Amino acid sequence: MFNKGDKVSVLDEAINGVVVSVKDKEVTIETEDGFMMTFFVNELLKTNDTSNLMDSIRRVNRDEVEKEKAIPKPRSFVKERKDKHERSAPEFDLHIEKLVPNKQGMSNYDILTLQSETAKRHIEFAIRNRIPKIVFIHGVGEGVLKAELDFLLGRYDNIAFQEGNYQKYGQGATEVFIKQNSK
Repeated sequence: MFNKGDKVSVLDEAINGVVVSVKDKEVTIETEDGFMMTFFVNELLKTNDTSNLMDSIRRVNRDEVEKEKAIPKPRSFVKERKDKHERSAPEFDLHIEKLVPNKQGMSNYDILTLQSETAKRHIEFAIRNRIPKIVFIHGVGEGVLKAELDFLLGRYDNIAFQEGNYQKYGQGATEVFIKQNSK
């Protein structure tokens, strides 16, 4: 049985958390991301009791990660062709690490709100200053920031957007084109 404060892991899903309450066969947990979720008892597994086997597996995994970090992997770059007259578009990285010095204490909602407001500020600046193209680097992740960015960009009539150049950014960027009205 589960008790309040037990660390648990959800079976068949990559969710970990702490038990907040137990009612009959339903257990409410607070996930590591701060969400409250309810599961049946048979969907959860206690993770408090870590055996020596689990500790040794973690140690081996940590050693492998440290080895990967120590040896730099060769990277191949394909040079992007540019027109002689083409100016590079300003790039704005929306990763939270680039926006604030310390994200500790911020909820996922706070982070997404800050990223969205930053993107909106850059869009409006580009419109005011007649900048024809900007690029937002949002990363791949779970796609929440990209979806929020797509929703934000869809609200502007004079804006077109598409996936960023795959060779340059991979799948983690969006190019924004601002249609200029002649004044």
